[in-house]
Amino acid sequence: MKILMIEDDPSTAHYVSGGLREEGHELDHAPDGPTGLELACSRRYDVLVVDRMLPRLDGLSLVRALRSAGRDVPILFLTSVGGIDDRVEGLEAGADDYLLKPFAFSELMARLNALVRRAPSRREETVLEIGELRMNLLSRAVTRGGAPIDLKPREFRLLEYMMRNRGRVMTRTMLLERVWDFHFDPKTNVVETHVSRLRAKIDRPFATEMIRTVRGSGYMLDA
Repeated sequence: MKILMIEDDPSTAHYVSGGLREEGHELDHAPDGPTGLELACSRRYDVLVVDRMLPRLDGLSLVRALRSAGRDVPILFLTSVGGIDDRVEGLEAGADDYLLKPFAFSELMARLNALVRRAPSRREETVLEIGELRMNLLSRAVTRGGAPIDLKPREFRLLEYMMRNRGRVMTRTMLLERVWDFHFDPKTNVVETHVSRLRAKIDRPFATEMIRTVRGSGYMLDA
């Protein structure tokens, strides 16, 4: 599952994120309401875990904003605000489930699995397209301007991640985590080497550059 956790308490965030990653799930963490709202609106998640007492934008307002925007992603409130009226208010705001702190991780995991099972099935993306660059996820074929591009598995994964995040700056840390599953810096130039190889195949034979270096920040792919 791809999960967004919006939680300002560092110890809870560390505990939950560690457990979810050990279970093999992909996790983004936002420490405040506005950051969480921006991520929830700009990326695709299977489920959201949201605290109610968040800085700058509380959890209730965040959930209402998402539902008003037509976002139907399942949402679980994970909170210490646990009166009956509070729980009713949370569910009526648009949350799908409500779990009180302190909690058992096994119960949190069971509830998230149940929410995802109940969620309406979504059409899987099979083709990514940016300008003249096209990636077929089923046949694993990549073309630019109709010309086939041969990519090795890691290059394919790197390009897929960049295409799914078109127009966004992707830092070295983000690429290490999402493409190599490294949650530490291996102190190698593995990212730079693979981006360079990808450029050689995606950009250099063509007139316009799609992969750009954002000085001091990372890389961006766009048409």
